[in-house]
Amino acid sequence: MPHRIVEIAEDGRHLAKQRGFLTVSAKGEELGRVPLDDIAAVIANAHGLTYSNALLVALAERGAPLVVCGSHHRPSAILWSAEGHHEQAGRMADQAGAGLPLKKRLWAQIVTAKIESQRETLASAGAVHEGFSLLARKVRSGDPDNVEAQAARRYWPLLFGQGFRRDRQAEGTNAMLNYAYTVLRAGAARAVMGAGLHPSLGLSHRQRGNAFALADDLMEPFRPLADLLVFELVRDGLETVDRETKPLLARLLITDMSTTEGLSPAGVCLNRLALSLARCFGGEAQKLDLPRRALPLES
Repeated sequence: MPHRIVEIAEDGRHLAKQRGFLTVSAKGEELGRVPLDDIAAVIANAHGLTYSNALLVALAERGAPLVVCGSHHRPSAILWSAEGHHEQAGRMADQAGAGLPLKKRLWAQIVTAKIESQRETLASAGAVHEGFSLLARKVRSGDPDNVEAQAARRYWPLLFGQGFRRDRQAEGTNAMLNYAYTVLRAGAARAVMGAGLHPSLGLSHRQRGNAFALADDLMEPFRPLADLLVFELVRDGLETVDRETKPLLARLLITDMSTTEGLSPAGVCLNRLALSLARCFGGEAQKLDLPRRALPLES
């Protein structure tokens, strides 16, 4: 069974561990349970939630992050397991010692893949997409010309209309994008930690207060898949983050993408990307294992 994103959206719930299950209860009555081994991440997106220590330990042991959300459905904190990959110490040493030229080359690969994926998302949405292949070819080591930003300025109006502006503090479509990216960030954080890398040591994202800079780097080529999912929901008349749209957005990590090995869920592609990055840091590889493109979503 594919790993599942468990989202807690109702206030006043208590989360605990019972044998091999995560249980959700309210006022002493159990409302549901999920096998712990099936969980990719838990997203806490409500008020008045409580947790048992045994549950937090069980999630950490399985490398399943607990994402605590604040306003506008954006993550405020992520519980990170202290025990990671069996080669964690060595891989983190390689990561910390990686030179700037290597990081720049790797970042260029990520930006190129993101722009190519934006092109595929626009094509799937029936929008104008000419020119994005040319932009992708213009990306140089470290993206000194900021081609990523050039593509973004063209991309958002083409996908959501000329009046759309990406605003992390806004409601509606922007809030839906925030929520989809929260799911994606949880999957990226899990992949980074599972590969034995440190999430704070990013390639391009380097804000001193960002504990998950590397996760933010690696999720970039997957954002257009999230955008396509939101586009299709908005097209169907769903424009708010609510009980109807949250489960649909949470399926992002099990949505297939095209890869050199055929179709693979986005969560699996994130794992492969993180492992390939560890190999690049260790001098065992020069190219990242990136998904080739986002696929049109099934109706």
